[in-house]
Amino acid sequence: MHSHGTPGDDPRPEEPIEPDLNECCGNGCEPCVFDTYAEEKRAWQQAVKDWEERRRNQAGMPPGA
Repeated sequence: MHSHGTPGDDPRPEEPIEPDLNECCGNGCEPCVFDTYAEEKRAWQQAVKDWEERRRNQAGMPPGA
C-alpha cells in the first residue's frame, strides 16, 4: 500500500439513500426500513469523520484542524 495515495485511492464514503415513505409497510417491522437507514446514516457520518481525518493527516494538518 502507498503511504501517499491520490484522492481516488480513498474516496469519500457515499451517503446512504433514504427510503421513500412508501417503502415502509406500516406494520411495525423490527427493524423498520427507517431504523436500518438511521443506523446506516450514523455509520456513514462516522465514516465521513474518519475519512476527513485521514485526508487531514495526508495533508500534514494537525488533528481537529
